[in-house]
Amino acid sequence: MVSGSEAEIARGERFKFGENWRQFLELLSDERIHEAERSLTTMLGMARLDNRSFLDIGSGSGVFSLAARNLGADVTSFDYDSASVACTRSLKERFHPDDGRWRIMEGSVLDSAFMGTLPHFDIVYSWGVLHHTGDLDLALRNAAAKVKPGGLFFVALYRKTWLCPLWRIEKRLYSSSGPRVQAAIRSVYWTVLGAAILVVRGTRIRRSGELGPRGMDAERDMHDWLGGYPYESITPVDVKRYAAELGFELRRQVIKSEGIHWVPGCDEFILQRHSD
Repeated sequence: MVSGSEAEIARGERFKFGENWRQFLELLSDERIHEAERSLTTMLGMARLDNRSFLDIGSGSGVFSLAARNLGADVTSFDYDSASVACTRSLKERFHPDDGRWRIMEGSVLDSAFMGTLPHFDIVYSWGVLHHTGDLDLALRNAAAKVKPGGLFFVALYRKTWLCPLWRIEKRLYSSSGPRVQAAIRSVYWTVLGAAILVVRGTRIRRSGELGPRGMDAERDMHDWLGGYPYESITPVDVKRYAAELGFELRRQVIKSEGIHWVPGCDEFILQRHSD
């Protein structure tokens, strides 16, 4: 039976996120896992996650579910993309086989019935995912609803820029193109972006295989970014508006600003649900 994600990929309506994550896992190392752990503890302001429940919405490769489990959390992971679910399961089998404190499912954050089957969590985590669902408003609301009173919602979302309508077209075209065309587009983009970063920041662009922020890889990040469709974006002001409306307080934010404002990056937010 063909899953919903596979049908959308076949119609050119969704990027092959899971295939990209599968290739990333070929590069996985202890150093990358430790960097993922470090990025979690740094942003959350916690040295460990012991005795906390952790929901990973859009688990992708599974690396951050693994990081949370390594840090002591009880982890629930799910993804809409069946290949991403397979990636997450492969990490569990490799590092935490037969572990009852890590469960993995296939499901959609847009499926309110599915979301209703989940309990509430101390930490709900969704990094760079909700803007790829096709309905960012519903995704934010359904995700936020799973946070316990006093709990944290760690979300990263594409910042809206004036070129977002054009980026949406680019991502749709890239996602529906074949591997050779995608490789050609990446080659051009590496050249343009590399030159821009060198001029603006005075540093060279990271190369494939090098350890990047959050333990990621430049080539896989680029492929994901160019093909990340469906695609939406949001301003930090609107994130704060959602937070207030849904009963959260902004605890921390990291606004991406690399001096290249025509490229939307992921802004990070830690929102805390009111206790009462």
